[in-house]
Amino acid sequence: MQNQQINERVGRQRWRFLAALLTVLSAGGCATAPDSIRLNHSQKTILPPSSEGRNWERPPDASEVSNQSVTAVGYHQELVVDAALPLMVGTQQPVDYFVSLALSGHPKLRAAQQRVAAATNVAPQVSALPDPVFNNTFWPIHDQALQTAGGRVSHQFGLSQGVPWPEKRRTRAAIANQEAQMAQAEVDRIEREITEAVRLAYYEVWYATRAIAILEETRELIDDLTQVAEARYRSGGTQQDVLRAQLEADRLEDQTITLRKQKQQAQADLATLLQQPTTLMPEASEELGITNTPEHLDELLALAEQCSPELRAIAWEIQRDRQKQKLADLQQFPDLQIGLNYSIISDNSSAISPVANGHDNIGITLGTTLPIWRDKINAGVREAAHRTSSSTERLEAERDAIRGKLRRLVVQADALIQQQDIYKQRIIPRTEDTLKLSIADYRGKRTDFFTLIETYRELLMLETQLARFEATLAGTLAQIERTVGCQAL
Repeated sequence: MQNQQINERVGRQRWRFLAALLTVLSAGGCATAPDSIRLNHSQKTILPPSSEGRNWERPPDASEVSNQSVTAVGYHQELVVDAALPLMVGTQQPVDYFVSLALSGHPKLRAAQQRVAAATNVAPQVSALPDPVFNNTFWPIHDQALQTAGGRVSHQFGLSQGVPWPEKRRTRAAIANQEAQMAQAEVDRIEREITEAVRLAYYEVWYATRAIAILEETRELIDDLTQVAEARYRSGGTQQDVLRAQLEADRLEDQTITLRKQKQQAQADLATLLQQPTTLMPEASEELGITNTPEHLDELLALAEQCSPELRAIAWEIQRDRQKQKLADLQQFPDLQIGLNYSIISDNSSAISPVANGHDNIGITLGTTLPIWRDKINAGVREAAHRTSSSTERLEAERDAIRGKLRRLVVQADALIQQQDIYKQRIIPRTEDTLKLSIADYRGKRTDFFTLIETYRELLMLETQLARFEATLAGTLAQIERTVGCQAL
């Protein structure tokens, strides 16, 4: 009777222990990140800044080593800028319309946004505790089981949990956060890249359209010259002038075909950026609407320091590398291991000890790693230091590249503006006056048809070149905006 009561008591203790063990396991498997890096996925989704009215924050300099947390970026349906923008095929639209349309759902941009969303989920993983380990050792053969004074050991349960050095977890989370910021800078870079590509393709469509319109206007002049040549031929002139006039009409037709092909190619490039490469035929508006042009290079350079996604990405990379250097130095500190053991003791007939009482055993284990291999630790610190130095040098190289490119683009824009003024105010008006005089002289038989045609060709070339200047200037301004990283004009 006494043995039966003891067995019932032991059984109740074992069931209570197993229930407690399951509770500990459930709690241990749900380790969360520290509050300093906890991500709130219910926050409003952050969209990449648009090209209009950006409020840019100063990017971190290479000398700044603060641990800044990244805000979670969901990038679900809210990432669409203007998803419902209609595609008005064949109608004239301003360039901003096509930019918004391209940014609303470009797959390359969406892919980068998904990389940001993926990067924001790294910090909770690297900052969490490792999974606890549960094990059970048992002896299926009774006569070979472990024997103690309290009785035969039938089962040994163990539960252990690794606990890294606390600062290591925080540093890993900081590294993950900075890599998420790098991914966000890549989103901004791709957005600027798409914006630039749309603008350049749009300006090519505009130029081809404008050049075709110039040729159509010139066709009327050729018709007038042909009539003048025919009238002179009837009054005793040569037929050669009539044939030359007809040849110029054929040349106009050839140039028109070339420009139409060029326009269709530019339309295909623009439609590809709008995710409709085979169906959409976008048309440019009549005026480009260029009102502001860069004046001060120093202002653009200062703005690029704040806005350039390339500079911001490298600045975040420097901070990440410095955190990696800190993590490498933390490897000299040990990681802990704690555990709980429970042994079920049986005092039945299989027990050898005459004083066996069947009392179960509970034990606590403590362990630690021994970071004694200093050469390995020091090598890791040196490796991280070299990578930090490399990132710092790349930041300076990127700054120099941006400064040089901006300087070249500003010089190009200034030259185009000056050329436009010369063409509009002096060269083209004087050429038009010369052509009028040449027509009058030809009517009065004071000049030949060759001189008249040369003046006409020169005027046609100048008007076409002026349209090219306007399109090139618009493209140069788009490249300046792309290099700066935000709207600079």
